[in-house]
Amino acid sequence: MQIAALAGSSIGLSLGIFGSGGAVLAVPVLIYLAGFTAKDAVVNSLVIVAWISLFTLVATKSWRAISWRMAFLLGSTGFIGSIVGIYLAGLVQPWLQLLVFAALLLIASGFMWRSPVTQADGQAVGTLWLLFIGLLVGGLTGFAGVGGGFLLVPTLVLLAKLDFFQARSTSLALIAFNATIGFAQYQFISTNSYQLDWGLIMVLAALGGAGAVWGQKWSAKWPQTQLRKSFALFLLLLGCFIFFNEF
Repeated sequence: MQIAALAGSSIGLSLGIFGSGGAVLAVPVLIYLAGFTAKDAVVNSLVIVAWISLFTLVATKSWRAISWRMAFLLGSTGFIGSIVGIYLAGLVQPWLQLLVFAALLLIASGFMWRSPVTQADGQAVGTLWLLFIGLLVGGLTGFAGVGGGFLLVPTLVLLAKLDFFQARSTSLALIAFNATIGFAQYQFISTNSYQLDWGLIMVLAALGGAGAVWGQKWSAKWPQTQLRKSFALFLLLLGCFIFFNEF
């Protein structure tokens, strides 16, 4: 329990610095350190990440940098995607959820490492593409219990042509929305029952909120290229860790 609680700060640091990665850390922490089943870890992580993301946006005033147009486009179809994801999650074994999860981490890592973070590189993609990506991210939230930030940040940077700091804030807003909707659907739509450890949730959320605020202030003056490549390396290491531990 103590080790899992200390790991909560790293969840917040990831959200604060990168605008993503909170749930992809929360799920392994709950499984490997707190002893949760994969299914229970998915549901508990949604509560933790929703709170940390919302707290970070308010406490650091980073909500001012949100691109509300992008948030609306990606969030509008994310709701539908999460319903489909939750339905599919009930049909498959936990190892398949983790396999899909790890594979997406590695793919996102490659794109973020190679591609520059500027608004000048070409035109932003059309609305239909963004709606489709929102659907995909929502599906991932329902299926694997993540907010989808590790897909949202590359999408907002590479396809919507936002700078990294706008993408980070918009990603946090979408994570808070997707995670909240996903948790509500697990509670009221899913036919399965899940164990919620509210004591651990509160500890991880509190430590994570503090870590997120500190991480965002600490990274405020970092060059965007350094932030992008640090994020890519983080995704690569986490994806490899899950593969090696599960397969």
